[in-house]
Formats: sequence, structure tokens, C-alpha cells
Amino acid sequence: MYQIVVALVVAGHVAFLCYLVVGGFIALRWRRTIWLHVSATLWGIAITIGKLGCPLTWLERWGRAKARMAPLPPQGFIANYIAGVVYPAGWASVVPVVVFALIAVSWVLYGRRRRITASDEL
Repeated sequence: MYQIVVALVVAGHVAFLCYLVVGGFIALRWRRTIWLHVSATLWGIAITIGKLGCPLTWLERWGRAKARMAPLPPQGFIANYIAGVVYPAGWASVVPVVVFALIAVSWVLYGRRRRITASDEL
């Protein structure tokens, strides 16, 4: 049972990270989702800059302990599943900058589209 919890938490973590990267571009199509993306981005910034603990990482650690699985490394989810798999481990300091640059680009495009749409309605 706890292994299922761990698997669901890992899937949720991956989904959150994917949404963090592309959510602003999704909002170009579904405009109302921008507020969800703003919230996700603020959380991502808080975790990255403020070094806050992620509740999903905590939940995975708890589930792994209950399932008697190997513990998650102290560096956490990204160090275990993402760095060295999705991108080279040496890029760990560059990737957050690139992700937040992509978010900024998506928000600029969102703002431009919104401004164009607003002027069309006049």
C-alpha cells in the first residue's frame, strides 16, 4: 500500500515540475489557468530560493519509510530522479535559471496576447 503512495507522490511531483515549466504556455490557450501557474511559480521560487522543504518530498520520505524502501537521498526528489536523468547533474545551478526564464517568456507572451485581445475588444 505504501509503495503505491510513493509511486503516486513521484508522479505528482513530476506533474508539478512539468506544469511549472509549461504552465504559462498552457495559459496562452486556457487563459484562466494563469493564476494556477502564478501560484505554482511562487511555490517553485520559494522552494528554490528559500530552500523550503517540499511537502511532496516529505510525503515520499514518509511513504518510503513505511514501505521499507530505500530512503530518498538527503538532496531530495530532484537530485534523485531528475538531475543526471533529464539533464546532466552538473547543470543543477543552471536549470532553475532556464526554467524561470521560460516562465518569464511565457508570461510575456501571455501579457502580449492579453493586451492584443483587449485592444481587439475595443
